[in-house]
Amino acid sequence: MSSSSKIAVRELPLFPLPEVVLFPTRPLPLHIFEYRYRIMMNTILEGDRRFGVLMVDPNQGKIANVGCCAEIIHYQRLSDDRMKMVTLGQQRFRVLEYVREKPYRVGLVEWVQDEAPSKDLQPIATDVEHLLRDVVRLSAKLTDQNIELPEDLPDLPVELSYWVAHNLHGVPHEQQSLLEMLDTAARLEREAEILTTTRNHLAARTVLKDTFNQKL
Repeated sequence: MSSSSKIAVRELPLFPLPEVVLFPTRPLPLHIFEYRYRIMMNTILEGDRRFGVLMVDPNQGKIANVGCCAEIIHYQRLSDDRMKMVTLGQQRFRVLEYVREKPYRVGLVEWVQDEAPSKDLQPIATDVEHLLRDVVRLSAKLTDQNIELPEDLPDLPVELSYWVAHNLHGVPHEQQSLLEMLDTAARLEREAEILTTTRNHLAARTVLKDTFNQKL
């Protein structure tokens, strides 16, 4: 729990989203159309513009207990009172209890953050970045597309770990696991494992593609 937080525990409006995991520092565009969430957003816009995003498993109907606070950065009202908005991930939280369920969920939450590192994180962060560049290079070669990493790729280990986790597509449970980790090194090490597997898979496919093209 952050000692610098003004409020260690607070009530927070909660927005469960199927298979969506938000990470600190990462953007999340939203289209608000359900009546109860239109009520929620209108209330939030009168306050500090913050709410909690929690991943929902649509198969089990289970809502995660750890999520990420989102802050509304920009919004646009549509003619029928729907809203389009861009939010940005802030700090993570754990739900202690639900205060109410209607018209939308509100929970009593505590903030959580990574523990102080016990070792230098830069070597593992550098490894993750190199693996990431390998994956992008191989993906570009395999698809014959111009794929590049953004110039503003985070260089701080914690922010890099969030960036990589945010960009893992189609594996929400893996993302949720990464979100819940409170050890930056462990998160980066897990991401290195995932990226290594992906790189090896792409490398094998690239060899097959090159071999096939040579025979044509």
